[in-house]
Formats: sequence, structure tokens, C-alpha cells
Amino acid sequence: MESRSADVEIASKTEAIVARLKPLEGPLLPILHDIQAEFGYVPQAALPVIANGLNLSRAEVHGVVSFYHDYREAPAGRHVIKMCRAEACQSMGGDELADRLLGLLGLDWHGTNANRSVTIEPVCCLGLCACAPAAMVDGEVIGRLDANMVDQLAKAVQA
Repeated sequence: MESRSADVEIASKTEAIVARLKPLEGPLLPILHDIQAEFGYVPQAALPVIANGLNLSRAEVHGVVSFYHDYREAPAGRHVIKMCRAEACQSMGGDELADRLLGLLGLDWHGTNANRSVTIEPVCCLGLCACAPAAMVDGEVIGRLDANMVDQLAKAVQA
């Protein structure tokens, strides 16, 4: 939960983003994108400001935030791992590797560990089907994952 002074700062920055992007056709997604770029997530305190600025209900804004997996409702860890969950990666052992990584990190999907060193997220496809199974770590794609690579990754992101 954000503090009162943080809520005021969030509202102020959100108002500026909404004012700048409101003239666009279909401004909600660009606004949410810029808010996440500003804060690292979409804070709850931003939702009523967006709703008021776009003449939407808060529920409508929340629905969009919760529908799209790229929007976060809490800050991510220092490292973000995105594991591909598409069919090509599944057929090449991706499910087992994902389960292994989740176990090593002690997390569930969309989880962030207590020291905020890592967040793990499922994604539909990373476009590396020919190099399955694949993951993305801090924006860098990794193909042909194996158990050894998963073990090394888990150690590296928790350091």
C-alpha cells in the first residue's frame, strides 16, 4: 500500500501523463504503458486519476490492467524472468524447466521473492520457437534452455 505522500506524487505524475496522451485515439493503453515506465508498475493510486481523466469507471481501468499480462500491479524484482509457455516450448520440455525454476526460486507465476531480487512471469510466446524452450531475462532472450542453464539462472538472479 502506498503512503499518502506517495499517492499524491503518483496522482500528480499520472495527471501529467493523462493530459499529454489523452488527445490520442484510444489513449488508455499508451497511458498505462507510460505509467508503468514511470513507476515500474501501475499503482492503485493511478487508477482513479486515469478513470477521471478519460471519463471511464475505475473498474474499466482495472479490468484493462488485470487483463494484459505486461502490466504489473506491484513493483517487479531487480531481475525479471519471462518463461515462454507456448506449444513449441512446451513440446521441448519447457513445462518441466519452468516447474524446476519456480521450485528453485520458491515462487509461483507472477511472484516476486522477499528481497525483490527476481520476478517470474509466464508469456505466451517469445518468438524463439526454433530454439525452444526459451526465456527472457531482463529483456535478453535465451534459447535452448536446459536444466543446467535453469540452475545457473536461479543462482544468478538470487545473488
